[in-house]
Amino acid sequence: MIPLAGYADKLSVRPGETIRFQVASPGTEPVTAQLVRVISADPNPAGPGIIEAAVAATVREVAKPAPAVVPLGSYAVVEDLPPLSANRDFTVTVLICPTRVTSGRQGIIARIDADSKRSIALGIDTRGQLYGQVGATVCSVGRPLEMDRWVLASLAYDQAARSFTVSVQASQGTTSPEIVRAFLDEVDQPSALGPLLLGALEGSPTTGHFSGHFNGRIEAPAIYDGLLTGPQTVAATSGRPVDVALIAAWDFSKEMSSSSIIDTGPGGHHGRLVNQPTRAVTGHNWDGSEMCWRHAPQQYAAIHFHDDDIDDCHWPTTHDWTVPEDCKSGAYALRLAAGEHHENIPFFVVPPQGKPSAKIAVLVSTFTYTVYGNHARPEWMYDPQWRDAWIAQTKAWGAYPHNPGDHRDLGLSTYNFHTDGSGIAHASWHRPMLNLRSGYVTYPYPDIRGSGLRHYPADSHLLAWLEHKGHAYDIITDWELHHEGHALLKQYQTVLTGSHPEYHTAEMLDALTAYRDGGGRFAYLGGNGFYWKIALNPEKPGVIEIRRGEGGIRAWAAEVGEYYNAFDGQYGGLWRRNGRPPQKLTGVGFTGQGNFVGSYYRLKPEANDPRVAWMYAGIAGEKIGAHGLSGHGAAGFELDRADKKLGTPAHALVMASSEDHPPDAPWVLVPEEQLTHLTTTIPGTKPRDLIHADLTFFETPNGGAVFSVGSITFCGSLPTNRFDNDIARLLDNVVRRFVDPAPFQLPDS
Repeated sequence: MIPLAGYADKLSVRPGETIRFQVASPGTEPVTAQLVRVISADPNPAGPGIIEAAVAATVREVAKPAPAVVPLGSYAVVEDLPPLSANRDFTVTVLICPTRVTSGRQGIIARIDADSKRSIALGIDTRGQLYGQVGATVCSVGRPLEMDRWVLASLAYDQAARSFTVSVQASQGTTSPEIVRAFLDEVDQPSALGPLLLGALEGSPTTGHFSGHFNGRIEAPAIYDGLLTGPQTVAATSGRPVDVALIAAWDFSKEMSSSSIIDTGPGGHHGRLVNQPTRAVTGHNWDGSEMCWRHAPQQYAAIHFHDDDIDDCHWPTTHDWTVPEDCKSGAYALRLAAGEHHENIPFFVVPPQGKPSAKIAVLVSTFTYTVYGNHARPEWMYDPQWRDAWIAQTKAWGAYPHNPGDHRDLGLSTYNFHTDGSGIAHASWHRPMLNLRSGYVTYPYPDIRGSGLRHYPADSHLLAWLEHKGHAYDIITDWELHHEGHALLKQYQTVLTGSHPEYHTAEMLDALTAYRDGGGRFAYLGGNGFYWKIALNPEKPGVIEIRRGEGGIRAWAAEVGEYYNAFDGQYGGLWRRNGRPPQKLTGVGFTGQGNFVGSYYRLKPEANDPRVAWMYAGIAGEKIGAHGLSGHGAAGFELDRADKKLGTPAHALVMASSEDHPPDAPWVLVPEEQLTHLTTTIPGTKPRDLIHADLTFFETPNGGAVFSVGSITFCGSLPTNRFDNDIARLLDNVVRRFVDPAPFQLPDS
């Protein structure tokens, strides 16, 4: 565990509200806390450096930070099921699809008593075999379970014979079951007290620490008041009636968007899910006839549990701060120190609702930050030289010293895989996110001119530029945009994005479209933006779902039939596949990706058009942006281009396009643009021809306008030469015109 770590209960807060911090420290040194306003989060000594202003505020310590662990692993818990009687027969049945069978003992259905002689469990042992337990007696079926294969498992207790049997067979009952029988010792019985667990073996609800997590899918767990024959077991799990009474049967197809599991038995012993396992996944009987779980819920009556799921660390609050009414909007952080150890926890102060303090709003991509939270990069995992370079550069710069690649214990990002090889579909900000830190370096750079920053630290290049130029601005975040919509945006003359606003809900896109078409001035200052559709957990603020289905440059691919979100029931994946390509909003959309290197833009004749010539006042030459802290160029890494077929307005002007991208990047066209190895969606165009960033402008109804740069590395060029350069001058011209109330005019049709 990191010596000093913490997180906030939310990423944005308003004056008058209280933000709470959960801090863990295993050491004995006292922990000190200081609030700072963050102006630059770039640790590069050749750049702005870390620039912070201390805030004259007292952070209240409500509890001493203490050692803490992250309770990884999902499961379901049923609190009120009565104990099973040792004097009555019963049968436990369940359908399972294991996805990792050699990860230690795993609980499928378990109630383990402190006195093990009263326990009951059905699980997988260390050899990958199905086992059953009654009291302290354990027996296993002879051969290991196959991964990714559905089977029907059961445990039947015969009170008269003082024995139990464990069986496993094909999920549809097409093969004879393998059965093993064990006789109980005199003191063994199944009458354990306490909660029943599904997907874990044992633990303490008081401490929240559980072990023996199951990796795989569980469907239709049930307990019957009597012995079931083999055919009855198959019939029961297929939904056909049997003449044995139910004690409890949990139907995971019900209340799919919630954390509840519903007992359809007579007692209504409902349960709850912990740590956000994946719902809306195909079950044992999915036949491909329906792709949406809402239309065939019984084919999606499974839950995929993982031993590294996490939606909340549940650490106690140690500090809090009530934001003063006169607090300036901006990026802030809680700076912590304990002996030689340091931590910073970023958050954002947004203005009071309905009371903007500036004409400019910077839209901070907190949902994207969260989706990328604790991204362990492949280079870190597989390239020791890359890892050594990161460590050396971080130490030399005094940068943030902890990398997610070394800390799976904090849970990884949706750009990583679970331990069973399935893609991580859920993200949460209720845990320390190491790459959401001032001073965090994503890419080690051999040349000090490059900072190698992404997301939060990279976006601080824009904030530092605004501060340097004296532009007053408010911070707003994805959270406010999603919940307040157009009413939030219309208060501002112009809205600026950061470098990578990738993940959005429909509410966010609706709000931005209404703002743009209502006369707002929108500056999209990044690349690969407005790309993926996400869903927010309806019960747990700060928990986000992503389904990476059918297209897009993806860290992993959703399983067939699992493209619909569990949280809202809507089709997920790319916004382009949902009929809303980024070009419809900003004029440009994701087209190509390479390594973290940049190039420049070359101006086109359209840059001389009177509609946009004002942008280039004070700028000489046809090449701009051949410099920068992000990849040494304003156009790099991930690039967006205009495409009228996808929604770029007919009157949009592409003023400049990038060129001369280093061939060793290597560059790839996004999959949704490529048809074969030779052809693209634009007839006669080679894949390489579509890999460029387009600097684009167009006017919108009611006097508004859009300026898009089409590159992730654009903002990294703002600090060059102490903010005195062509990119800084270009953006200054744009911002000054965008805050000018004089309306833009749509060109004649």
